Amino acid sequence: MLNLSLVTRFKTNSYALKVNITLRNRCFNVSKVVYLIYIMLNPIIMKKLVLLFAFLITVVSFAQQKRDLKLNKDTNLIEVVYYHDNGVVSQTGFYTTDGKLQGEWLSFDTAGKKTVSGNYDNGKKVDKWFYYTNETIKEVDYSNNAIASLKESEIQ
Repeated sequence: MLNLSLVTRFKTNSYALKVNITLRNRCFNVSKVVYLIYIMLNPIIMKKLVLLFAFLITVVSFAQQKRDLKLNKDTNLIEVVYYHDNGVVSQTGFYTTDGKLQGEWLSFDTAGKKTVSGNYDNGKKVDKWFYYTNETIKEVDYSNNAIASLKESEIQ
């Protein structure tokens, strides 16, 4: 037996649908399940929930990395240092005042070992970039923000 009733919530001035199913003289309240199914089937609500979830993930991921900013008045560039959660430097480099990457950038792993070294010009990768691993160094030459050549050598 299926029992539906409309319940008024006085504190929130809203209504709720109370759904009870009776099977073999046992009553089960499935209102929350029905509401979840309604939310999942309603594309407008699902779109808003997905966007909210994506926004929260973005805020949390950007809020976790510590950084220091310092304006160099001679070059009119913003010097930035990012840190890993353990306090070790993660990246160093420069931004233009309009937020584009500029000049030499260095990246480090959580132990402080250099992993990437390269240059930006007005937000685009230029010249030679070096990618370091335990066994190799990859030298990548960039032209017009695209890879022009690649050379790999073993660390001796």
